[in-house]
Amino acid sequence: MSSVTIKKVKTRKDLEKFIDFHYDLYEGCEQDVPNLFSDEMKTLDKTKNAAFEFSEAEYFMAFYKDGRMAGRVAAIINHRANKRWGRKCVRFGWIDFVDDIEVSAALFKAVEDYGRSKGMDEMIGPLGFTDLDPEGMLTWGFDQLGTMATIYNYPYYPEHMEKLGGFDKDNDYVEFKLMVPEKVPEKYTKIAEMIQKRYNLHVRKLTKKDVFEGGYGKKMFDLINTCFKDLYGYSELSERQIEQYIDMYFPLADLSLITVVEDWNEGNKPVAVGITIPSLSRALQKCRRGRLFPFGWWHVLRALKAHKTEGVDLLLLGVLPEYRMKGANALMFSDLIPRYQAYGFKWGESQVEMETNENVQSQWQYLDTTLHKRRRCYKKWL
Repeated sequence: MSSVTIKKVKTRKDLEKFIDFHYDLYEGCEQDVPNLFSDEMKTLDKTKNAAFEFSEAEYFMAFYKDGRMAGRVAAIINHRANKRWGRKCVRFGWIDFVDDIEVSAALFKAVEDYGRSKGMDEMIGPLGFTDLDPEGMLTWGFDQLGTMATIYNYPYYPEHMEKLGGFDKDNDYVEFKLMVPEKVPEKYTKIAEMIQKRYNLHVRKLTKKDVFEGGYGKKMFDLINTCFKDLYGYSELSERQIEQYIDMYFPLADLSLITVVEDWNEGNKPVAVGITIPSLSRALQKCRRGRLFPFGWWHVLRALKAHKTEGVDLLLLGVLPEYRMKGANALMFSDLIPRYQAYGFKWGESQVEMETNENVQSQWQYLDTTLHKRRRCYKKWL
């Protein structure tokens, strides 16, 4: 008889316990970067997250007989993504468990049972509701500092995936650490000068008025939708989701670290965007149990506004396909790198990239880079 009991999240108190489990499991871990509790609540609350316009989900917690919580997992069905990719997938995300194979087996069984009950024929993950949620289980680079936008997990997680059996690779990601150069690489500056003259492409730096009143917030995410539409498992962001992300991320954003490239031959059409932010990894580690109060807010503001951090996160970089060979990315980096230098940033994080995406990885060829993390999305037939 199993010593593990699975409980479905039904109340707000349950959801708080579900979220808090990560802070308990990773307390004292030097590499883990915990999400803010408030952000987790907004994402997982079915009445607030706009992704529930086209998704459904259940959350499960694992307990030992003595009442100790031992694991958690979210079972998610993104109907829009399933239709786009012609699959019947139940996703698993927010997966955390103690090093006990009975616990991980019970959690995955809960996801499988939920998926079967909804007519799904495969289970994939870790994935969230959309690509803007953390995705991919860390399989290499466990000694590296995590980021706000990615998952950190203990080394025993992928070991459990092997032991449980039935899980195969569905997609692998890589992440790079990019050293900020002392001067902008000559290749970037030469290409930037050339494409401004030849193609009439130009950098636009945004103001708050541009983002919130001039429609540029929406234009950037519309561009991301177009650039990412053919990437693994991508689910197009809805109008309401875009509004939520604009309201969530841009009020405190340093717009000097966001660059838009426009085609002036096409009526100032946005053709590339780079959304980057000061690394919040160390600041978030100082937010006790993911809470901004009493002192966490100070560390976050110091990183965001005073740039008291050594790194920069390259959160979202997108270039329209027809402009990739024209060097629009070089124009973007020739604008951003001097700003990184002025702020004293020493390195950047590329975030997750599909290991087969040579177009993206070629962007870093003129920089000093280190491949320092790998992660995987798994698949299991139900």
